[in-house]
Amino acid sequence: MKYVVSLIVFLWVGLVQAADPLPSWNEGNLKKEIISFVNDVTKENGSRYVRPEDRIATFDNDGTLWSEVPTIELEFTKYRIKEIIAANPALKKQEPYKSLLAKAAGADVKLTQKQILDIVARTHSGMSEEEFGKQVREFFKEARHPKLQVPYTQAVYQPMLELLAYLRENNFQIFISSGGEIAFMRQVAPEIYGVPTQNIIGSFFVDKTEEKNGRLQIMRTAQLGLLNDKGGKPVGIIRHIGKRPIISVGNERNGGDIEHLRFSSENPLPNFQIMVNHDDADREAAYSEKDNASLNASKKFGFKVLSMKNDWKQIFPGKKQIAQQQFTHK
Repeated sequence: MKYVVSLIVFLWVGLVQAADPLPSWNEGNLKKEIISFVNDVTKENGSRYVRPEDRIATFDNDGTLWSEVPTIELEFTKYRIKEIIAANPALKKQEPYKSLLAKAAGADVKLTQKQILDIVARTHSGMSEEEFGKQVREFFKEARHPKLQVPYTQAVYQPMLELLAYLRENNFQIFISSGGEIAFMRQVAPEIYGVPTQNIIGSFFVDKTEEKNGRLQIMRTAQLGLLNDKGGKPVGIIRHIGKRPIISVGNERNGGDIEHLRFSSENPLPNFQIMVNHDDADREAAYSEKDNASLNASKKFGFKVLSMKNDWKQIFPGKKQIAQQQFTHK
């Protein structure tokens, strides 16, 4: 009899563990609230039921889905600068590249926003979309995260991969809305997150159509079309999706996701927002804003604050999980 009881308990515990949609999350209020919200909005005839076509979830990317220390697209920009200067050494004596090289050598140099935008424009434009995509793929083949010593495509947050999967299983439409450049993210995000290219929203440069060698090419110009950050995020979301999300997830660092999450919180439908707080120096990174704007806004507008240190059992995928995810996304 004791054996039978033990077996039943063992099987029951196994079933409960297998049914856990967020196994890398610590048991706590935030995990419970996420599961409760999803149950509420998917329960037909329930008071908080939301139709599948309105189950929109938007996620920031840098610092929300993958590590932003260092910012991966910034590392790509540095990679491109080396190529550009090698092709045109005279740039070493021109601004903003002269200051940038001085900064890379350890000098205390502050670049203006105009200089930064000029650098990004130079490294991200002047080629076709196909050529740019090839540049991005070449970067990801060789680049490694300096702290983790893994490809940048593996510097993703395992708990967020689980949340994406959980929402997808409950008929949520998932979109990435990031300040990162849209074509840059589209080269890797579908494989990493299982989010199709048409569901990726980001900053973009204005394109134009040209005929080259009897074939139409979409050429990238240096004119910025949208900076999908801060107040630009709701603009990108409404232009791309046409409706407010009921779930939005972002992170604190420069206040870039306050309007993103607030836009979701003002949806008349039931809604849920998460602001990620990077407070785990040992496993990932610890940083905050000088004015504490994102966490203050979370308190003001009712966003849930996610503590990486306290809410996540595990931050990055293990080898077995990486292999499973790569197999799933192929």
